[in-house]
Amino acid sequence: MSLRVAAAAPFKQKGRTRVAEQAFVVALSLDRDWMSPDQAKRLLDVADGEGLVERVDGDVEATFDPSEVSIPDEFAPDASLFQERSAFERALDALVAADFDRQETVAAVNELQRDLGVTADAAAVVYARRQGVEPEGAAAKAREDL
Repeated sequence: MSLRVAAAAPFKQKGRTRVAEQAFVVALSLDRDWMSPDQAKRLLDVADGEGLVERVDGDVEATFDPSEVSIPDEFAPDASLFQERSAFERALDALVAADFDRQETVAAVNELQRDLGVTADAAAVVYARRQGVEPEGAAAKAREDL
């Protein structure tokens, strides 16, 4: 996921899993020249909302291991990174990352939605958990959106 790649960059650059919030923004905007400082702040908000990072006393802490993330030389974040994803999208991405077929997963989530009479977001979270996949932040997002 490119959000994880972009979020990992400041941590990899510093060789740490916790950096100052300002250092996070500077790494993305000035050091890498990927985006403006305002966009870097928005990306930080989205990454926080997605559960990839946590803000702690003016610092940003990764909730994943940045050293396990590869940043391709040609990587450049696109505008979609600045948009928060729905619980359905989060769950679907987590399932696909766990090697589930995208089309089969969408069909199964749609069927579960009909069977349970719930939103697509809620059905996606339930389906993911039944498959042993815990999509980061998806349950909280589905609950928030209800």
